[in-house]
Amino acid sequence: MVTMTDLMRKEQFDASTEPLLRVRDLTIEFPSGGGGWQTTVEGVSFDVGAGESVALVGESGSGKTVSSLAVMGLTQATGGRISRGSIEFDGRDLTKVPEREWRKLRGTGMGMIFQQPIRSLNPAYTVGDQIAESVRKHLGLSRKEAMARAVEMLELVQIPRAKERVGDYPHAFSGGMCQRVMIAMVMACNPRLLIADEPTTALDVTVQEKILDLLRDLQEQTGVALLFVSHDLAVVAELCQRVVVMYAGEIAENAAAEEVFFRPQHPYTSGLLASIPQPGLNADRRLHAIPGGIPAAADWPTGCRFSPRCPHVAPGVCDVEHPAMAQVPTGEARCLRVQDLDLQGVSVR
Repeated sequence: MVTMTDLMRKEQFDASTEPLLRVRDLTIEFPSGGGGWQTTVEGVSFDVGAGESVALVGESGSGKTVSSLAVMGLTQATGGRISRGSIEFDGRDLTKVPEREWRKLRGTGMGMIFQQPIRSLNPAYTVGDQIAESVRKHLGLSRKEAMARAVEMLELVQIPRAKERVGDYPHAFSGGMCQRVMIAMVMACNPRLLIADEPTTALDVTVQEKILDLLRDLQEQTGVALLFVSHDLAVVAELCQRVVVMYAGEIAENAAAEEVFFRPQHPYTSGLLASIPQPGLNADRRLHAIPGGIPAAADWPTGCRFSPRCPHVAPGVCDVEHPAMAQVPTGEARCLRVQDLDLQGVSVR
């Protein structure tokens, strides 16, 4: 079980350096009925520094995965389009480059791992061949050099007997080991940014902990930046230095992890934190649940998008006026009552 005191032990990232990834006003649309376009992500802005670990957090339907796919240049491949905003990687706006430039960046500049790794591995090829193919394509190594690199990467992600297992097919690996193979494949070309979309959700708790340990080790050894997409705040507490909370296609709160967990500024963040099981604190009461669900993009309410579910809603205000992101002492929050509320964070004993 994750303890919230893990947050107190994490090193603080130096935010004064220029970010590796800078997303500004990102707005994404998908086709809707009748030949039009429906906005599904709107005005999203966040940074990821070199070597930093940042979490995109929210319930299903919040827009976090769509946003991460946009960073990888995969919006068009999923049927959508970026209608506004910029995605700067190492100072270069990727929304203005052709597809061939995106393809060069996927691998050497950035890489992505997904929730169910077995679906990303080709069952007809050995894991060694699949890692080697990526290395040969992006780094121009010979077949022998690429296979040696595959073994090296399997050893890096702590797969036992890597020299033997490089010749195995994906079905011979467990779910946790398949995720390690995917991480090895992504890291083989030395990317500067690793995007992990719910990489531990399909794994049991013991394996999940090992994958999180592996990601931490890889960051320490390689200095890769991490954009970690998750709905699980307990997992985020262990791994990330900053947290970007998303709700209904926009950012609700953006702050250092310690601030988000102990001093949340948005009612949605506070509600998510109250839903985390905490040993010794939940024995005498039911777990908190936020009523209702995230509205579909076509049904976003007028005013604050969280207002229909918010216990602190001010009728005639929150359900009328749409809040902008506001600077607060801890970071940024999108709430009209941010100056009035004293919200509950996690409790530590």
